[in-house]
Amino acid sequence: MPAAFSAASIEVRELRKHYQVHRRSAGLWAALRSVARRPRETVRAVDGISFSIAPGERVGFLGPNGAGKTTTLKLLAGLLYPSSGRLRVAGFEPFRREAEFLRKITLVMGQKQQLLWDLPPLETFELNRALYEIPRRQYDETLGELTELLDLGRIARSPTRQLSLGERMKCELCAALLHRPEVLFLDEPTIGLDVSMQLSLRRFVRAYNERFGATVLLTSHYMDDVLALCPRVVVIDRGTIRYDGDLGSLVRTLRPEKLVSVRFSAPVPPAEFGRFGKLQNAEGDRAVFLFPQDALQAGVARILAELPLADLSIEDPPLEEVMRELFAASARDEGPAPGGAP
Repeated sequence: MPAAFSAASIEVRELRKHYQVHRRSAGLWAALRSVARRPRETVRAVDGISFSIAPGERVGFLGPNGAGKTTTLKLLAGLLYPSSGRLRVAGFEPFRREAEFLRKITLVMGQKQQLLWDLPPLETFELNRALYEIPRRQYDETLGELTELLDLGRIARSPTRQLSLGERMKCELCAALLHRPEVLFLDEPTIGLDVSMQLSLRRFVRAYNERFGATVLLTSHYMDDVLALCPRVVVIDRGTIRYDGDLGSLVRTLRPEKLVSVRFSAPVPPAEFGRFGKLQNAEGDRAVFLFPQDALQAGVARILAELPLADLSIEDPPLEEVMRELFAASARDEGPAPGGAP
């Protein structure tokens, strides 16, 4: 392989995964006709993507439903064979499924579990110790660290079926990380969890990354996961990459405005709002204004000087809105967003 492959934890070059699928219309006649002739079409789940991730990076892998995210993760984890292209993960070709490669990675999918339903998670932990041939001393040390980071306590000794969704997810992460993988593929790890448990898992992923220097590739529809964990994002849509770069740069490119949220200490007539800037919304004693970057300082100064304020905050537009705008632009011109790759 080229030398460039050895420097990265994950290296993908012109990766494709195409499927041949049978399509037919509804109805008896269409069903009978398909017996003799089965029209097929090619589904381009992943269509020539390229990116590189350095060791220890935390990268968000984003896209709408059906964009190719999970297919890409399965290709990187060696669960699928690519139609064409090249990829290396931790120095290995994933589809070969070599034992040493499997010891270096883990794939956690929020909607699938490996825990034994009627037994305590500790039994699954012991099973994984045997499967990965983890030395007892290393296993005890790693389990102790993960128990501390995840605050497992008693839950690892309770039958899995008695645990809440959040508790099961903690144990799933523990089971997946006992062999201390170098590369973590996390597919919707916080799906279905309450806000408190989402925060707990985000803290854990960051702590694991910082303690062990692990590379993290995360997919999530919760933008708070991405904001908390991923300085860089790779955005995929319809099987191709639409953006690869700094998350802040993506926000500033697509939505350069700032949101100024204010809470009033005294009533303000709604008719007055138009004098201060573009009003995003107003309700009760609160209002949100939208300012271009070059007008932000003057606009905020005027609000502070002329309105009775109890509170004021300045924020970027919500990441959900930025992503929606990116996907809308992709649908219009089928090209990369400004500043994106390729």
